[in-house]
Amino acid sequence: MVVIEDVEVAPGVVMRPAVVGDAEELSRAYRRNREHLRPWEPRRGEAFYTPEGQRARLREQVELAGAGRLVPWVLARDGVIVGVMTLSNVALGPFRSANLGYWVDAGHVGRGLATAGVRLVCRTADEVLGLHRIEAGTLIENAASQRVLDKCGFERIGVARDYLHIDGRWRDHVLFQRILNRRAPG
Repeated sequence: MVVIEDVEVAPGVVMRPAVVGDAEELSRAYRRNREHLRPWEPRRGEAFYTPEGQRARLREQVELAGAGRLVPWVLARDGVIVGVMTLSNVALGPFRSANLGYWVDAGHVGRGLATAGVRLVCRTADEVLGLHRIEAGTLIENAASQRVLDKCGFERIGVARDYLHIDGRWRDHVLFQRILNRRAPG
């Protein structure tokens, strides 16, 4: 498992590794942002929004992190979770790639948190994890997320039809990638 330090990404907002102890606060964040996230996320059962549901999810994430396959972070202001950043499907060998997912609390949108968090994820993926590229996808109509990726140096690589089951149906996504470096795999 790679150790990632806590980093202030904006005044008063720290990005840090997610831990099982975040379950209570993360369940509050998801409940608070349920309608805000609904158009962009899969439909979730009621258990997802409970501390127990988040505890089970975080245990799985910590296990995958220990295996080097996932890196989960939270954005927190004064102990309140205001966002999530995740590198998933981490692949090493000749691919050295991962998928990026993120969201920011409805009350903190438009303050640069997503951009600052994505920039830090990219730097960490390059300098700490030794990855070559990161891929991200957005719904076709998610212009705000596309702006974040553009500001962070991602390039559009195409459209994936029926890519993910979001808000109750299969949805097309615009795919982006950022090449982090041109080093040979080490």
